[in-house]
Amino acid sequence: MLVKLYENNPDQRQIDKIVQLLRNGGVIIYPTDTVYGMGCDITKTRAVERVARIKGVKPEKAQFSFICSDLRHLSDFARQVDNNTFKLMKSYLPGPYTFILNASNMVPRSIKQKRKTVGIRVPDNNIILEIVRQLGHPILTTSLKEDDRILEYPTDPEMIHEEYGYLVDVVIDGGYGGMVPSTVIDCSGDEPEILREGLGELDQ
Repeated sequence: MLVKLYENNPDQRQIDKIVQLLRNGGVIIYPTDTVYGMGCDITKTRAVERVARIKGVKPEKAQFSFICSDLRHLSDFARQVDNNTFKLMKSYLPGPYTFILNASNMVPRSIKQKRKTVGIRVPDNNIILEIVRQLGHPILTTSLKEDDRILEYPTDPEMIHEEYGYLVDVVIDGGYGGMVPSTVIDCSGDEPEILREGLGELDQ
C-alpha cells in the first residue's frame, strides 16, 4: 500500500493507521531527512526478523539503528552517556546523523544480540517523527541500500513501492528522498569518531 503524506501537515488519520500497523507487527518504508528507510516496532521480534530477511541479512549480524522522536528517553536504550556526548547530540539533532552509543539492557534482545552498541537517529523529518511520537517508543531503522544497485539509494517513492510494496505493509510517499545517508559518529569510546561521512557535517 502506498500512502501519501505531507511533512508540513501529515494526515493524522493515516498516521494513526500506520502506528496501529506497527503495533500489530507491521513493516513500513518511510522518508527521513536523508535516504528512505525501512523499519518496524523495536519490540516486535518477528517484525525485526522480517526486516532482516528483506535486507538479506541475519538478524544477529544486522547493523540496525533506532529512530527516536527526541532525546528524552535516551537513557532507556543507551548507557554511560556523558555530558559532552549528550551536548553533542543535542546540538546536532534533529538532523542527518546516527550516533553510536553503548547499549543498555533495555534494547530488545532481537536487535542487540551480541553487540554492545546501538545507533540512535532523530531525523529532521516530521512524518517519521510524528509516527514515532504516536507509537510511544523508537522504531528500528535501516536504509534501502542494496549491494548490487547502480544507484545505491532509491529516491522515487513510487518506484520504491513497485520494488518493495509486496514485501512490506506500507510505503509512505513523503516526496523524493535523498541519495546521501546520515553521518555516523561513534560515541561509545573515549572520543567521538566519525565512522561514515554522510550528509551531516561536524564542526571539528
